Amino acid sequence: MEGKVYLVGSGPGSEGLLTQRGRAIIDKADVVLFDQLPGEEILATLPARSEKIDCGKYGGNHTLEQDEIEALMVDRAKQGKMVVRLKGGDPFMFGRGGEELETVRAAGIPVEMVPGISSALAVPASMGIPLTHRKYASQVTILTGNEDPTKPEPALDWKLLSQLRGTIVILMGVANLAKIADALTQNGKAATTPVAIIERGLRKNRRITTGTLADIAGIAKNAGVKPPAVIVIGDVVNMYLDDPGLADLIPFEG
Repeated sequence: MEGKVYLVGSGPGSEGLLTQRGRAIIDKADVVLFDQLPGEEILATLPARSEKIDCGKYGGNHTLEQDEIEALMVDRAKQGKMVVRLKGGDPFMFGRGGEELETVRAAGIPVEMVPGISSALAVPASMGIPLTHRKYASQVTILTGNEDPTKPEPALDWKLLSQLRGTIVILMGVANLAKIADALTQNGKAATTPVAIIERGLRKNRRITTGTLADIAGIAKNAGVKPPAVIVIGDVVNMYLDDPGLADLIPFEG
């Protein structure tokens, strides 16, 4: 029997935003390798008959290292099993899906990519924050707040980023929030630029914390902000600040 690997994006944490293709693939899976990012609502629907392997990172500790995850994917597929690597958001948006794709392909195993709705897009929208708006922003830049520490030099050009007039969305940036805010303001971004941090995506206990580049790090620390969270920087945040009731108008399945 020939196995197959599916790289499945679960979306931002609500079962209602899991794609139909993703749902169908998960329901047929023999093996599901998952982390905590899909959220309890989706993880609770994993097939009872499937082998479930926790690959999450909790409190800075990796349950499995990346090479171990990839080895398990290859091993189970070579046993002829239908393997799902379930990832939060979209597999190719800072999800290391590209690395997993390379490994599976190198092993000669069939693979299918099942895109998911990225939290970078869906989470701000769920709070009534449009990433683009004719009055505020005509471009969006999405970046990681946690670059690979083994890189010989940082790939992020903070001087260039600080000059952008559009919206900046940062994933995995809570731990480095103070450094990010400082890097932007020190390179010319206005300290009064509004910032919103949205925790826990579209889950029932989601929360939004707002401020400016000048004070958001302190506000977030005092509020106990924790990942997973999406950080939005730019004038589009004013849409929420001017009318926080917008978030109540967004259909929510949690």
